[in-house]
Amino acid sequence: MSASDPLDRIRPDVRAMDAYTVQDATGLVKLDAMENPHPLPAELQAVLGQRLGAVALNRYPGDRVNDLRHALATHVGLPAGHRLMLGNGSDELISLLTLACAQPGAVVLAPVPGFVMYAMSAQLQGLKFVGVPLTADFELDEAAMLNAIQQHRPAVVHLAYPNNPTANLWDDAVIERIVSAVGEQGGLVAIDEAYQPFASKTYLDRLGRHTHVLLMRTLSKFGLAGVRLGYLVGPAALVDQLDKVRPPYNVSVLNTECALFALEHAAVFAGQAADLVAQRTQMLATLAGTPGVTVWPSEANMVLIRVRDAASTFDRMKARGVLVKNVSKMHPLLANCLRLTVGTAAENDQMLAALHTAL
Repeated sequence: MSASDPLDRIRPDVRAMDAYTVQDATGLVKLDAMENPHPLPAELQAVLGQRLGAVALNRYPGDRVNDLRHALATHVGLPAGHRLMLGNGSDELISLLTLACAQPGAVVLAPVPGFVMYAMSAQLQGLKFVGVPLTADFELDEAAMLNAIQQHRPAVVHLAYPNNPTANLWDDAVIERIVSAVGEQGGLVAIDEAYQPFASKTYLDRLGRHTHVLLMRTLSKFGLAGVRLGYLVGPAALVDQLDKVRPPYNVSVLNTECALFALEHAAVFAGQAADLVAQRTQMLATLAGTPGVTVWPSEANMVLIRVRDAASTFDRMKARGVLVKNVSKMHPLLANCLRLTVGTAAENDQMLAALHTAL
């Protein structure tokens, strides 16, 4: 680059990064991003449309944001002494947590493979990221985690529950020992429950035992991926400090109204989640009996499989009109792995047929 090149003003590490890319799904059955495949019922679409049409777009977000906080607190069952913070999706909450903890020498730690935004947010805020590999069957390596916590004394430890892209819930006793170890050296633990609508357990009932644990959730998997609304729950003293780095109007009036509407019709979305759990059970059974496929248990709306050649299988499935996620390059433990989103019954049938042909 020349001395006058404006790109020189961009940090070298940012220029060296690969941007987060979204696959083009035009004309394809989209089963790559863990979205709820069920649209809002037509009668609710009409009601929501009228409601959004009456929103004061000329005003900054106001009291309705507080209404949403109260509605979410009721929906979650907010523990005593805890508060709730809203984010533009979980991604922003991860970024804000990292920003608030970005002191010189601070470390962010998480099991890997895991959600890419943990490492990306750390890098963008100038923090060191330490990834601790899972075991070969994607369980927490307790000894390695505890050693890494002792060595690096991380400011933040991320634990996804269930994990992405492996879709599993980890052993509760192991999690508690890790949480305790982080607490003993003064760090924070962020439990990421993005896929909670499809999981058999939640950490929420254990949240009140600790003063250093935060819990994050999102309405994306609830059925509102396009709305971009996440929330963080934690001890009031912690959330009060984290809230200081949150932009004052980070959640729009339209996002707020959509989220309030969805919570008022939570039973509809709960029914959709129940359908996806049933579809997941059928998908897992079919995959378990498919030659050439290794499949892992799932507590999310995705299923991780290993095939002989992930790249060619992905390409052949795409040629048959089905888009999944090739995660085989994300981490060595994911060699030749594909991540399949659970869709509708018809979408899953088409996906499984495409997989069978591709194999």
